[in-house]
Amino acid sequence: MDSPRIGFLGGGNMARALIGGLLGRGMPAAQLSVGEPAAQARELLARDFKVRVSPDNRTAIEQCELIILAVKPQEAGNVLRSLAPQLRSARPVLVSVAAGIPIGSLSAWAGAEVAVVRSMPNRPALIGAGVTGMYAAPGVSAEQRRLAEQVMSAAGAVVWVDRESDLDVVTALSGSGPAYFFLLAELMMQAAIGAGLAPEAARRLAVGTLHGAGALAHSSDGDLARLRQDVTSRGGTTEAALGAFAAADLSAIVTRAMAAATQRSRELAALFGETVR
Repeated sequence: MDSPRIGFLGGGNMARALIGGLLGRGMPAAQLSVGEPAAQARELLARDFKVRVSPDNRTAIEQCELIILAVKPQEAGNVLRSLAPQLRSARPVLVSVAAGIPIGSLSAWAGAEVAVVRSMPNRPALIGAGVTGMYAAPGVSAEQRRLAEQVMSAAGAVVWVDRESDLDVVTALSGSGPAYFFLLAELMMQAAIGAGLAPEAARRLAVGTLHGAGALAHSSDGDLARLRQDVTSRGGTTEAALGAFAAADLSAIVTRAMAAATQRSRELAALFGETVR
């Protein structure tokens, strides 16, 4: 892959996932640098990845073509404001993985001259199996979008959305989504134990089913309705279980859950962002 100079603001789990993915794709460690205030985290980054680390964010992003903002949402404003003169001068692409922070706030903090891309990765990115929703601010060039996608795809698939508000739905779907599947598998396991299955057997069967269903969906054309139908024999056990889900109005439950997560994403944007007038 191409080897632009990439700086990370924050060296937590998502930064580690991206760094590991980039190195796995052949990017030289010398092209990556991380600004991280915690000494132990810096030691682990240097040991595990051989990348350059610094407690000083200014040093970490020097001469970087792309910067990943990977700090907690409540820290984003202070971090970017402290770097604004440097960012305005260098004009890197700024890719934010800080949940909920709108582009208006990111641009106000970093400077209007900086090309800003928002991204919403999910936890499976930690093993290179993530999916990331992305939105680019108006004025971000095709080449800048390509560079942002190149970096974020190191942790899994990338899906661009047309409107920034779509990222709230992305958060509800893929950002929070793994927890929904874990919950369903957990409830299935508990029901099986209640029906008399040994706990360890129930756990292994639930985890294996979760993994296998995901792998099967990923290796297919993605037609989820057809995949469900392929498992459902007329008059069989699957049809009986799906009938029970329908009787409990599972569709409405999922719709309400997605709406709650979407609304919370919007609330976080209001909480951590700043209104730009």
